[in-house]
Amino acid sequence: MKKEKNVAGIRKFPEGLRSGAEAVATRRTIACQIEMEMRKVKDQVGIDFEMRTSRSALNRLLDPTNVSVTLQILERAASSLGKNLKIQLV
Repeated sequence: MKKEKNVAGIRKFPEGLRSGAEAVATRRTIACQIEMEMRKVKDQVGIDFEMRTSRSALNRLLDPTNVSVTLQILERAASSLGKNLKIQLV
């Protein structure tokens, strides 16, 4: 079987593998952004109290490998940081 290559000579990912990698990258970006904003504003105790959630839920939110975070938790986190959550299809 001949391997497909793109113009740059890098092998193309199978669609399932690519979408999984994109999901992990997106999740890591979100976790990093929330963590950076938390450092500017408050400590974790204040954030989990304002989000009306447990510390373990906050830890899951900040875990870049956890892909099971809900939109509701993301909205609460953004709101407690004084931010708005914006999701786009690109």
